[in-house]
Amino acid sequence: MRPACPADGTRAAPGSVPGVNDRSFAIVPATPADIPAIVELIRALADYERLSHLCVSTEADLAAALFGTRPAAEVLVAREAAPPGKAVGFALFFHSFSTFLGRRSLWLEDLFVRPEHRGAGIGRGLLQALARIAQERGCGRFEWTVLDWNEPAIRFYAALGADVLPDWRICRVTGAALERLATSGTSGPSLR
Repeated sequence: MRPACPADGTRAAPGSVPGVNDRSFAIVPATPADIPAIVELIRALADYERLSHLCVSTEADLAAALFGTRPAAEVLVAREAAPPGKAVGFALFFHSFSTFLGRRSLWLEDLFVRPEHRGAGIGRGLLQALARIAQERGCGRFEWTVLDWNEPAIRFYAALGADVLPDWRICRVTGAALERLATSGTSGPSLR
């Protein structure tokens, strides 16, 4: 019998990943003390993806989302193993649900490794740690998206055995459009 996916915010177990070039990195669950480093890495990711104008999250937002009374997501932090253990990468993930499988899935929202630390096995280590979490929690899938222009990432994911699905597109409603959708036809049924 497979273990259930906990909804109680149980954190992943720490691990260590030997890197290439005789460097090693520890991959550990984030703690509240990691919030400033996570925000810094998120800003670096937004710059890399050319989406800085959309990046408005604050330390307070992330602290509430990751460590509040109802955690919405979890983060693994990749740090240099040698002191002081600078954070050089992260993976933010949460559970979704597959109606076709009738089981939870693990959704990787963001993965980022600082450019100067790429090629050392950190990205692979983060993905392997997440795959282990998905298996331990009995998840039916482990999924994420990749920007269509990010050819190095697409090749990397395909080399790991990931299927890059060409026939699925993301639909997104935000800001004023979200408000309009939520309030349009307000005479209909309400959820209570």
